[in-house]
Amino acid sequence: MFDRLPASVRRMSLLDLKTVLDIERQAYDFPWTEGIFRDCLRVGYPSWVYEQDRVIAGYGVMSVASGEGHILNLCVAPDFQGQGIGTALFRAQLVAAEALNVNTLFLEVRASNAVALSLYRKNGFNEIGLRKNYYPAKEGREDAVVLAKQMNVEDFPFNNEVVEIEKSGTKRPGQ
Repeated sequence: MFDRLPASVRRMSLLDLKTVLDIERQAYDFPWTEGIFRDCLRVGYPSWVYEQDRVIAGYGVMSVASGEGHILNLCVAPDFQGQGIGTALFRAQLVAAEALNVNTLFLEVRASNAVALSLYRKNGFNEIGLRKNYYPAKEGREDAVVLAKQMNVEDFPFNNEVVEIEKSGTKRPGQ
């Protein structure tokens, strides 16, 4: 009867927190608390959700200050992983960083997260350090790889891309 609604990346609101927290708890053994998300929204950190057919499938949170940005959280619901949603959210963060005049964008990722490390390196992030025992783990602690990217407009093949993603087949932003 009706086709699927277009997927979109939109600003996160307090009304999204129940679903965001459900995803956070499904995806992580040591999830952020509701208070952390509320604080991020309260202070105005750029935060987004990826929505398809009115279902939130992922989200991202970034802080920006003094020309530096820091990707704090990027998460896709386990049932939606492997569909390009993480890439769409990541690109939305890059576009926002550019619009907010970020010169350098930082992030940490678990040393064991090969999929995320590949995505970040493919998009121009370089390893700048290692934070020993940064993340809690089921058995002890896990190291975080610290990555950074110098932001240059010419690095953005999608810098004029509208952050509304229409899913049709395998077509994804930047492809």
